Amino acid sequence: MRQNQLLGTWRLLSWENRSVAGDVTHPLGPDAVGYLTYTADGYMFVVLMRAGRAAFSADDLLAGSSGELAAAASSYVSYAGTYELRASTVVHHVRASLFPNWVGTDQERLVEWDNGRLILSTVPTVFGGRRQTARLVWERAGTSA
Repeated sequence: MRQNQLLGTWRLLSWENRSVAGDVTHPLGPDAVGYLTYTADGYMFVVLMRAGRAAFSADDLLAGSSGELAAAASSYVSYAGTYELRASTVVHHVRASLFPNWVGTDQERLVEWDNGRLILSTVPTVFGGRRQTARLVWERAGTSA
């Protein structure tokens, strides 16, 4: 895989988790919204969210109620850091994350290509208390609506 294949910004088409028993779930719904960027100087960031998230009652970024903050956090995934390619995988060296446990960790993703679409997947990992494989399909941002 050449590094320039990843460079740029990608738009999420789908995120599905598959259990070892074959059950499929969509952690942020079937219409989740997301963007992933890889830069030429070795940085990456990703944001994923449930479509149609509820607004806070106050129009103040730091003034959400405990319930509003919990709902916002449970419907959003974001992390950033550096990355490196290793054969057919990309390793994200996490430096900032909404999920504090990922800060300072390496998140390895298997890389596949399908007609110009980028597919990133995990090895079986615990998500929501179940052992599952995550599979996210991306297309270059700006290639469709």
